[in-house]
Parts: sequence; structure tokens; C-alpha cells
Amino acid sequence: MGVPAAAVPSWFQRHRRTLFICSFLVAPVVLYLVYVISPYIQAFQISLTDWRGVSGTPNFIGLDNYRRLFDDSVFWKAVTHNAALLVLLPVVTIVIALFFAFLLNVGGAKGTSGIAGSGFYRVVFFFPQVLAVAVVAVLFQQVFRPDGSGMLNGPLMALGVKPIGFLSDPGIAFWSVLGVMVWQAVGFYVVLFSAGLASIPNDMFEAAQIDGAGRISLFFRITLPLLWDTVQVAWVYLGVLALDVFAIVWVMTDQHGGPDFSTTVMAAEIYRNAFQYFRFGYASALGVIMFFFTVGFAILSLRLSRRERIEY
Repeated sequence: MGVPAAAVPSWFQRHRRTLFICSFLVAPVVLYLVYVISPYIQAFQISLTDWRGVSGTPNFIGLDNYRRLFDDSVFWKAVTHNAALLVLLPVVTIVIALFFAFLLNVGGAKGTSGIAGSGFYRVVFFFPQVLAVAVVAVLFQQVFRPDGSGMLNGPLMALGVKPIGFLSDPGIAFWSVLGVMVWQAVGFYVVLFSAGLASIPNDMFEAAQIDGAGRISLFFRITLPLLWDTVQVAWVYLGVLALDVFAIVWVMTDQHGGPDFSTTVMAAEIYRNAFQYFRFGYASALGVIMFFFTVGFAILSLRLSRRERIEY
């Protein structure tokens, strides 16, 4: 039996809102499936082949590419560097950004207002964000030059100190990369945390001061708990940045991740294997591993840092 004609308009009226919303969601969902989900599926398919990316028919080799990863010393170096960045970059950046944000918004003479010129300092801190990553990498190549024209080694050599191989010494190069990444990222999170602090009622800081709270107590008992959701988001973003770092390493360092692979990361090895060695199957396997690392980190971070929301 067919649906009565009178029931169709009635059904349409009841679900009009749902149909209206769905009509706007169709196009973005289709685009997301085509340009996001589909490449992920294709990457996994390619990782099961020996495709070289140029010509020839890909041969199915199963999990051979994943087995090769366990015997690849360069891959493990890249994983180690990403893991170190995963811990150090969020911790260092968030600590520095929280310190400056608290100073600019609460650290004034009275303890409830920012220092003089805080608006100007926010602009200065944020300035590295307007520079492209490649520009930052080239800039710090000059800063770290190992001769007298280097911004750091020049004054050292003028004082008779032996120049430091910031990018040529395997023991220092990684820390130089970390320093540049913190320098570029910290300004954004200063502004982000400042926006969060601006939403906290000033009365809360004043009441705490009346009760005898010092600046350290203000930070740990009021500022940090009320900014926890923002800190949580910053941690996830910085963790994803630590796993996905590529341009800084590829442009700034010797041998695109050197010397002796002392600064290489997974993204650099994906690019190297795909576009220098033409091992697209192996590069796709690296990409799949990196994808699961990133998703796993995001889920784990959100779960471990979950806490009861504080209303004010």
C-alpha cells in the first residue's frame, strides 16, 4: 500500500527543520569524504604496495612496508625526535606563554591589572605568527651561522669564544630546532591565554588579594584552574604541531634533518622517501603510522586532562 497523499505534507511539516539542516550538510560532508577521508583510505592502500609513484603497476606486498619500519634506524631516530618534541614543545611553550600572559594581564603593580604597555607587548609577542614558517627557517639559518656573520656566533667570536655549531653539531642541532619552534609558537598562546584571562572577572583576583593571596597563589588557585580548558586545547594543538613539524626541519637544518639525522622527524622522512627515493608505498606506511600517533595523542591528551568544568 502506498503512503496516503495527505500524510506526505504532514510528514514534511514535522521534519522540515531536519531536512533544512541536512540540505546544508550534504555538500560539506561530501567534500570532507572526497578530500579528507578518501586520501586517508588511499594512503593505507598504497602502504600495502611497492608503488614507486612514477610508473608501473603497484604490487601488493601486504605488511612488508610496516615490517621494514622496525628495522629502519632512521625511522626510529625520527620517532625519538617527534616524541621528544611531543613532550618538550607543549610544556615549554605553555609555561612561557602562561607566564607572559599572567604578567601582561594580572602582574601589574596592584596585582589585578596588566603591566604598563601590555597591548604593545602582545603585538610584539604575536609578531612571529605573521611570518611564514619557511621565512622563520631562513631567518634562523642566518642567526645560527657558524662564522662571524652569525647573529649569535659573531659576538662570541668577537669575545674570543670558539663559534658554536648550532646547526652543525649533532648534539646541539635538535635543541636549536626546539628553540625556534618555541620562539614562533609562544606569541600565539600568549594572546590566547590573555583572551582567557580577560574573561575572568577582576573581582575574583581582588577578593583573593584581600584574603592575603600572593601572585603565586593567584596563579595556581585562580588563573590556572579557570584557564584549564584553554590550556587543554593549547596542549593538543602543540602536540599535533610537534608530530607534524616539517618545514622548520627541512629548510633550516643541514641535509634536511641532519647532521647525521640528528634533527629528522617523521614528516621529513615521509617526504624524503616519497620524493627523493620514490618509495611511495613505504612513505605511505610512514604516513599511516604518523596518523595513528597523532589521533592517539589527541584522544589520550583530552582524556587525561579532563576535569570538572569551573563556572564563574
